Amino acid sequence: MNNNSENKPENSNRPDLKPKGTRPKFSFYWIYILLFGLIIGLQFMNWNTPVKSVGWGELKEMIEDGDVDRLVLVNKEFAEVFIKKEKLSADKYKDVKSGEGFGNGSRPQYVYNIGSVENFEKDVTEVQKDVEKPVYIENQTRRNVWGDALFSWIIPVLLLVGVWFFIMRMMSRGAGGGGQIFNIGKSKAQLFDKDTHVSVNFNDVAGLEEAKVEIMEIVDFLKNPKKYTTLGGKIPKGALLVGPPGTGKTLLAKAVAGEAKVPFFSLSGSDFVEMFVGVGASRVRDLFKQAKEKAPCIIFIDEIDAIGRARGRNQITGANDERENTLNQLLTEMDGFATNAGVIILAATNRADILDRALLRAGRFDRQIHVELPDLEERKAIFKVHMKPLKYDDSVDVEFLSKQTPGFSGADIANVCNESALIAARRNKTEITRQDFIDAIDRIIGGLEKRNKIISPQEKKVIAFHEAGHAAVSWLLRYAHPLVKVTIVPRGKALGAAWYLPEERQITTYEQMFDELVATMGGRASEEVVFGQISTGALNDLEKVTKQAYAMVVYFGLNKEVGNVSYYDSTGQQEYSFQKPYSEATAELIDVEVKKIVESAYKQAKDILLENRDKLDDLASILLKKEVIFREDLENIFGKRPFEESHDFSELNNTGQAKEPEKEKAGENPAAEEVKPSLPPADESESPVPLH
Repeated sequence: MNNNSENKPENSNRPDLKPKGTRPKFSFYWIYILLFGLIIGLQFMNWNTPVKSVGWGELKEMIEDGDVDRLVLVNKEFAEVFIKKEKLSADKYKDVKSGEGFGNGSRPQYVYNIGSVENFEKDVTEVQKDVEKPVYIENQTRRNVWGDALFSWIIPVLLLVGVWFFIMRMMSRGAGGGGQIFNIGKSKAQLFDKDTHVSVNFNDVAGLEEAKVEIMEIVDFLKNPKKYTTLGGKIPKGALLVGPPGTGKTLLAKAVAGEAKVPFFSLSGSDFVEMFVGVGASRVRDLFKQAKEKAPCIIFIDEIDAIGRARGRNQITGANDERENTLNQLLTEMDGFATNAGVIILAATNRADILDRALLRAGRFDRQIHVELPDLEERKAIFKVHMKPLKYDDSVDVEFLSKQTPGFSGADIANVCNESALIAARRNKTEITRQDFIDAIDRIIGGLEKRNKIISPQEKKVIAFHEAGHAAVSWLLRYAHPLVKVTIVPRGKALGAAWYLPEERQITTYEQMFDELVATMGGRASEEVVFGQISTGALNDLEKVTKQAYAMVVYFGLNKEVGNVSYYDSTGQQEYSFQKPYSEATAELIDVEVKKIVESAYKQAKDILLENRDKLDDLASILLKKEVIFREDLENIFGKRPFEESHDFSELNNTGQAKEPEKEKAGENPAAEEVKPSLPPADESESPVPLH
C-alpha cells in the first residue's frame, strides 16, 4: 500500500508555492478579540515606572527640607508626593524621574499610605509650623473610569453578544446551515454540481429498464437540446417516480444527477415543513430562485407526498394550513404566470393516490414513471449488481436466487446479499455459499430461528399437524401455490412456517383466489380433523382469509349476489370519509357472502384432509422427526402433483438437507403463525415466498 505522504510534492506546504487567490478567509471574530484586548490593555497597562512608596520619616524629612512641591490626598486613602523640579537633581532623588506623566497630566514621585486623614493632616501641619510657605494638602476624588465601565456595561454587553453568537451557531448546525434566524426562509436543498459530482450512474441501476428509458430521455435533452428543439419539441417540465418502497426511485434520481452533468438540487418534501407560518412557501420561492440562476438544472423532491397531499382534507376547519400554503406556492412555481425555462422537476412517492390532482396535471408533472417490483429477469440483474463486491463460491447461482425471491424489491435483494455475507462471516467462512444465501432469504422472510424457545410436546404436535395441513391441502389443490419447504422451528413470531413459491401473474381468477383460501384454512382444518378442537394458532390465517374474501366481494366484483360492482376508491379519499360507499343492506349482504366464502373454503379443506388422513399423519410424523421437510418429502407421500406447473423445481428440491431431530421442548402457549398479509386493493403478485 502506498503512503499518501510519499505522493505529495516536497514543497507542497510552502506559502509561496500556493496557487494565487487562495487567501485565508477573514473572520470578524478577530475584531472582537482586538477590541477586548485593547480595553484590557488600557485598564491594566502600566505606561510608566511604578511609583515608590515612602514612610512618614522620609516624608517628614522631605517636608522639613522644603523639597515637597505638592501633597495630594487621593480618595482619603493615600497621599501623592510631588518633588520640586529643581530638587530632583539631588543625589537622594536619583532613583525617581521627573513628574511628566501620560498625556497632559503629571506623575508623583512618591506615594504615602495614610492611616487616618485627621492624624495625617495634623502631622503635616506640625512639621510646617515655622515654615513661611507651607505645603497645603490637596484633596482629590478619583474614579477608575475604565474599570467601572468594564464591569458595569462592557463585560455584560460582551457576554450577551457571545451568548447570541453561540445560540445562532447552534441553530445553524441543527438546521444544516439554514437555521439561522435571518435564513429560516432559505431553501435547504443540497446542490450537486461539477464541484460535488455524484458517482452513481445508470449502470448502477438494474432492473428498471422501462423507467430508465423515460428518464434517460430527459437527461439526453439536457445534453443535446437541439436534437429535440429543431423538431419543435419541448422538454418535459416534470417527471413523477411512483412505486412501492424499495424499488429504486431515489437511486434512479441519483443516477440522473450523475449522468446529467447539470446542477442538481436534492431535498425532501419534509424540508419545506416548519413550525413558523409562511416558511414553507418562502423556501419554495428561494429554491426556484436558485434554480433559475443555475438553469438548466434539475430539482429532485423526495417523498413529495409530505407537501403534495390533496387540498381540502384537513379536518380542522378555520385553521391556517401551512402545508396547503406550501403546495399552492409549489404549484405556482412549477407552472404559473412566470415561466421557469430550463428547470426540470423530478419527484418520488409511493403514495401517488393521495397527491393533489393539480400537481399531477400536464404542465407540472408531464410524466408519471411507474417503478414496479422487479420480475424474474430484473431480479437477476439486481442480484448481479449487489453481488459484485461479495466473495462467493461456484455453488451460488443467480438464477436460482432470483427464483427464490418473487416479490422482492431492490432493497430486499440488497439486504439478502448483505445478510448472506454476515451469516458467512458469523460461520467463519472465507466465501459465501449457496446455503448462506438461502438462510439469508429465510431470515428476511420469517425472522431469526429460535430453537431455544420452550415448546411442550403437545404444542409441538399441534404445530406439526397444523403445518402439515397447510402443506397437504396446497399440494392437492390445482391453483394453490407450490410448496418449497415446511418447518416447525420457531422463527420470528411464528411457531411454524411453510414456504411457497407463488406464480408471478398479473391477473387472478376466482378459482385461483378460492384455492388460496382453502390452502390457508388447511392448518385450522387439520387441527379439528386430528384433535377435534381448534387453537389460537390460526390467527394470521384467519386474518388473511377474511381480508381476501372481503376483497373478492367488495373490490374485485367476484361475487354473484353483490354483483359486478367495486367499492374500492383508488383516489384515497375514502379514508377521510365517515360513511361507507354502500348502504346498510348492502353491508349486511357483504357480511353474509364473505362468511359463505370462508366457510366453503374451510369445509373443502376439511374434506381434502379427511380423504387423505393417513397421508396427513405420515407427513406430520416426518415433520416431528426432522423439524424441516422439503418438497421431495411431499412427493414421496402424495406423489407428484397431477397439475401442470409453470415452475421448474429441479433446483428447489435440494435447497438444503433436513436438520437433525432435536428433543421435544416444553413450555408456553403457541403464538399466532406468521403469514403473508393480503393487500386486497391491489391486484399484484404474491409477496416474497409467503409464510403460513
